[in-house]
Amino acid sequence: MLRGMILRPRPPPFLHAQLLGSEPVAHAAPVPSWLRKAIEAAQTVEDAAIASGAALGALDAVVRRQERWAGAWRQRLALAAAATTAKQGGRVEDEAALRDAVLLTRPGDEVGPAGSLLLAWRRLAARPAEHLLTQAGIAVVLYEFGLARNDEAASDLADDLRQLSGGERVVEMLTGAFASAERHGFGRNLGSWLADAMLAQRLGWPHAVPLSGAQPASGGSAPRARQQTIGMAERRLEASTQKVQCLLVAQARAALRAIDLSAELGRRAERLLAVAPKLRARGSDAVVERLLCDDAVVASEKVAGMSDRGLRRLFDRLVDLDAVRELTGRPIFRIYGL
Repeated sequence: MLRGMILRPRPPPFLHAQLLGSEPVAHAAPVPSWLRKAIEAAQTVEDAAIASGAALGALDAVVRRQERWAGAWRQRLALAAAATTAKQGGRVEDEAALRDAVLLTRPGDEVGPAGSLLLAWRRLAARPAEHLLTQAGIAVVLYEFGLARNDEAASDLADDLRQLSGGERVVEMLTGAFASAERHGFGRNLGSWLADAMLAQRLGWPHAVPLSGAQPASGGSAPRARQQTIGMAERRLEASTQKVQCLLVAQARAALRAIDLSAELGRRAERLLAVAPKLRARGSDAVVERLLCDDAVVASEKVAGMSDRGLRRLFDRLVDLDAVRELTGRPIFRIYGL
């Protein structure tokens, strides 16, 4: 039954990207309430597969609009994924601390283990999807995850993923990504990164959308009384089915969370674009584009033709116009974003 339920999307060609200065594209309708309820009410693998397919279809529509603020959206999702994987790895850094580790470190200096985790997820969101799963790309992300940078291991993992990508069913590809990472001793967190990269390649997205990393590790097992009445083979089959169901539900929840964030950032981006013509400072266009392309911008960012003082005054003006937010609450080392 499961093999017949899994969708095999074959995406149409991309729409042309929205040109700079054009009118913003209207936002898609909010996720219907029935889909949210279906995800939480899924009782079987078939239920979860249908809900997951519908959620990914809705997310695919968001990705294909190629909004001007899509870079900021993906990087905000990358920050959430990094915070979750840091916590699962026993680290204490939250989103704010991770953001500081990367943005407030001078170029060329080490960002530390937590900052490297964020760099790995930022790489997923920023690099073209087709370049993510090369041997060289995997070797770099192994290093950023704090794992042994072994060219042989990276090569073996890349070979595994190439074989998985040739499969017909999305769910088998995603579960295979997690299994391959664990088989090589790299754990679930890297599996999340690999699964997101493989999903983007399968759906034909130009960039991956960080999804799996922000989902807390979940699992489950059959009730104890039930386990005592079934044989080993049945128990293994039941555990495998439940694992697939958990993965599909987690994927669906992550897709809805990404869609909700896209709606929120879309409204904020429209406000920023509405006030942009009022900005007279030299270099303001570059600052606006940077805010649309990234999670956040530090107040000491180097912008051509703009002094540090001029940049701070521009950010103060944007905050007054309710076009951006100051994200730290600090009087110094301020960071701004949508």
